[in-house]
Amino acid sequence: MTRNLLLGTLLVLASAGTIDAQDSRTWDWKGTLGDGRTVYLRNVNGDVRIEAGTGNTVEVRAEKRWRRGDPDDVRIEARQGANGGDVIICAFWNERATCDENGYHSNNDRDRNWNNRNDVSVHFVVTVPVNARVDASTVNGEMVVTGTSGDVDARTVNGDVEARSSKGRVEATTVNGSITVRTSAMNASGLEYSTVNGSITIEMDEGVDAQVNLSTVNGRISSDFPLTLEGSINPRRIRAQLGRGGPTLRASTVNGSIRLRKL
Repeated sequence: MTRNLLLGTLLVLASAGTIDAQDSRTWDWKGTLGDGRTVYLRNVNGDVRIEAGTGNTVEVRAEKRWRRGDPDDVRIEARQGANGGDVIICAFWNERATCDENGYHSNNDRDRNWNNRNDVSVHFVVTVPVNARVDASTVNGEMVVTGTSGDVDARTVNGDVEARSSKGRVEATTVNGSITVRTSAMNASGLEYSTVNGSITIEMDEGVDAQVNLSTVNGRISSDFPLTLEGSINPRRIRAQLGRGGPTLRASTVNGSIRLRKL
């Protein structure tokens, strides 16, 4: 039963990936971000790529793609706080939808049919200052954040996540996809990475101190770092101390492997 469900999911995703857009429209925005500020991006259907640029400028290029839907039903907005404050970028498939720092809100009445057959996707490419904090999410699409040094929170549901920061902490989640992260800092409360169908690779510098809690059902666990194991040996569930210990680093998947990779 589970195997058939996973196969059906993969077939749906594969079919979606082969659709060629009949046309496209682009949307551009530019702003200036203050030091230590955050760029928030909220998408529903489409890939997101965020990379470091030069200076203190945020530049957004969004491309709408569709086959049968109406691109005019999907609107894109960006707003910014005063004096170089945080930037919030959103794509909306519902005229009543809103978004903010806490996420995307459809605000949909149950008895209201808001054109759920609209297949328009919005693909974002965003450049941000190298030290910007990034908080980005989509539902159906790949998520890539690269080249920055600030904290990163990257999330999707159907798609891979690749997120790297040279100095900041990185958090990432997906459901159907693999996760590859480089994190250079930890929260006091620890970090957590999770997926269901995909592998997890966590890249870290030598000298990291943490407790690790790693688990998989169908996969293997490997580490470039020496680990001090706690409890009995289980090849698919490891609790261990890394270095001198510290906040907990958690990673879990069902169908996939987990690797701690030394940079």
